[in-house]
Amino acid sequence: MEYINISTLQHWKKKKNKFAAITAYDFSFARLFENAGIPVILIGDSLGMTIQGHNSTIPVTVKNIEYHTRAVRKGAPNVFLISDLPFMSYYEINQALKNTSKIIQSGANMVKIEGGKHLIHIIKELSNHSILVCGHIGLTPQHIDFLSGYKIQGKTEKDEKKIMEEALLLEDAGIKMLVLECIPAQLSKKITEKLSIPVVGIGAGHHTDGQILVMQDLLGITEGKKLRFTKNFLINNGSIQNAIKAYINSVQKGIFPNKKYSF
Repeated sequence: MEYINISTLQHWKKKKNKFAAITAYDFSFARLFENAGIPVILIGDSLGMTIQGHNSTIPVTVKNIEYHTRAVRKGAPNVFLISDLPFMSYYEINQALKNTSKIIQSGANMVKIEGGKHLIHIIKELSNHSILVCGHIGLTPQHIDFLSGYKIQGKTEKDEKKIMEEALLLEDAGIKMLVLECIPAQLSKKITEKLSIPVVGIGAGHHTDGQILVMQDLLGITEGKKLRFTKNFLINNGSIQNAIKAYINSVQKGIFPNKKYSF
């Protein structure tokens, strides 16, 4: 795989070439994903649940993200690597700069932060220091207690307007990518068309520029209740490698997610 950078993703958006992304947390899976053709990997704070066994992302620390970022980068030297800034690690400018520098030095190309307009000053400061920032709005797992669970966001006209406004504000502040989670497909379509930066969806319909899934969900090894927008690609494809290739192909062709996996 040739080296993927932010310009690659911006070019794909302009050409309307959809791309697939996935979470990873270790060397072996990262190498497998890169070899299968995945261009974007997220070291997500979802590791709090998938790796550490917690019931939310809240306990994840910056050191955890650093550790897993280093491992994934070794396995996938050419992918575009995004790492989450964990809960309460970026709400003050000096703290955000310090924690971001650690994660970038561990191998990430970009950091992802959850939240809307209250983060504008943080995003501007990170951007002023030439740090690539990915926004994340809609359902934000770090605020899961405040949101009272994993529920679709943006269902009312008021909430839809708020999410649209925040997307525009975040782009204006300097984010270079946006993740939309668990919102109606038509809202994500409007946002994707409005923004000039790549927009990645998870539970946000097929209109976004890219899609991302948690690897355990994609491989059907998540315990407990399955989220509506997740699909097990392994069950009909025989091997992990074939499952990943089927996922990439489905995203590129706009087949996944269909209405069954959207809101």
